[in-house]
Amino acid sequence: MRAVVAVLTVLSIAVFVPRAGAQTSQDAPHLTPRNGVVTAEPKDDPPVAPSLIVPSGTKIPLTLKQGVNTKSARPGDPVYAQTAFPITQNNQIVIPAGTFVQGQIDRVVRPGRVKGRAELQMSFTSMIFPNGYTIMLPGAVQNTPGSNDETVKGKEGTIEGPSGKGKDAATVATTTVTGAAIGALAGGGKAAGIGAGAGGVLGLATVLLTRGPEVNLGSGASVEMVLESNIKLDPAQMHKPANSY
Repeated sequence: MRAVVAVLTVLSIAVFVPRAGAQTSQDAPHLTPRNGVVTAEPKDDPPVAPSLIVPSGTKIPLTLKQGVNTKSARPGDPVYAQTAFPITQNNQIVIPAGTFVQGQIDRVVRPGRVKGRAELQMSFTSMIFPNGYTIMLPGAVQNTPGSNDETVKGKEGTIEGPSGKGKDAATVATTTVTGAAIGALAGGGKAAGIGAGAGGVLGLATVLLTRGPEVNLGSGASVEMVLESNIKLDPAQMHKPANSY
């Protein structure tokens, strides 16, 4: 009898143990988030607007905000100007009128007393948009539109003053005629010759002691700037509100 009970016990263990194991593996609970929130996938960043390139050689008309004269200017002195007309590219304004431009005096040559013209060289170094966006630039003087006296020469944009030869000749002629007239009134023909000679000497002395014409660009004078290399503009910065800087 004991042998029969032992056999039945072994058989019952063999039957129930696998079932319990199978139930454990198949009926395992599935875990779910308590709050039921599903995490969203990250979105792509908005596209960045491409940079605008203003090419080398672009000419930009400027208006000087203060006068410049070779008599008082010194190398290193600042130059202040504003763009006089908008610059466009692909049917959009890239440099609006009224944009501030800053530069400096690079070289000053006073006119000679007998020969040698006045010379002034300046360069432009930065541009400030109306909202405060600032870029560095290499700009030189290309022309001085509207000026009948000053001319621009060389790649570095040297402004050259007018020649004083005509003025010197007029000074000598005027003093010679005046001296001759005074001599004629004083003592006739011979005295007129002496007076003319004296007047000529006086005129020549005046020329030797007087410098030629200076380069004189007054406030409001027109200057044409040319870009010496490409400049890159950031559209996002160009259109930022002024109070965001």
